[in-house]
Amino acid sequence: MSLDYRIYRGAEIAAIVPDLARLRITVFRDWPYLYEGDLAYETGYLARYAQGGAIVVAAYDGAQMVGAATGMPLLQHDDDFSGALAACDIAAEDVFYCAESVLMQDHRGQGAGHIFFDAREAEARAQGKTYSAFCAVVRPADHPMAPKDYRPLDEFWKKRGYQKLDGVFAEFSWLDIGDSEKTQKRLQFWIKQL
Repeated sequence: MSLDYRIYRGAEIAAIVPDLARLRITVFRDWPYLYEGDLAYETGYLARYAQGGAIVVAAYDGAQMVGAATGMPLLQHDDDFSGALAACDIAAEDVFYCAESVLMQDHRGQGAGHIFFDAREAEARAQGKTYSAFCAVVRPADHPMAPKDYRPLDEFWKKRGYQKLDGVFAEFSWLDIGDSEKTQKRLQFWIKQL
């Protein structure tokens, strides 16, 4: 089945926030995020994407959003992310941040990942950014909820030209499935020069 891709920028994003929020909650329940999900939080978090500078590349199966990737200038994202770059010689104002990339499991393997990155990297170049970056959550290999057949996306990201920024991590808190309190997570920065 082929997917239909649509790009939203700035104020256009407001109309798709509810669908994007539900999609994020659904996909991020899986490993390695294990996100319990909170629709009110998600709606508020995503609403700021409509304030300018952001892009959403959404994948549809008919009328249903089944995947999406977001991006924005890093300085427009959470301070915890831009502050992480203080440890290296890359200026945060030069970085376009590829925030989310979510896709329902039964729609994977059809090239959506490449389409998502191509569109965001093109947007980064159009905005005059010299780097594209994202963060990946770090979980211990022996975590009790780690699936035995899990394949990390490191090789895909490397083929796209991204590399880990050694020692550069963002930290962010969320509620894991089954927990009663949020816990801090480490997210590894990956970067590519455009």
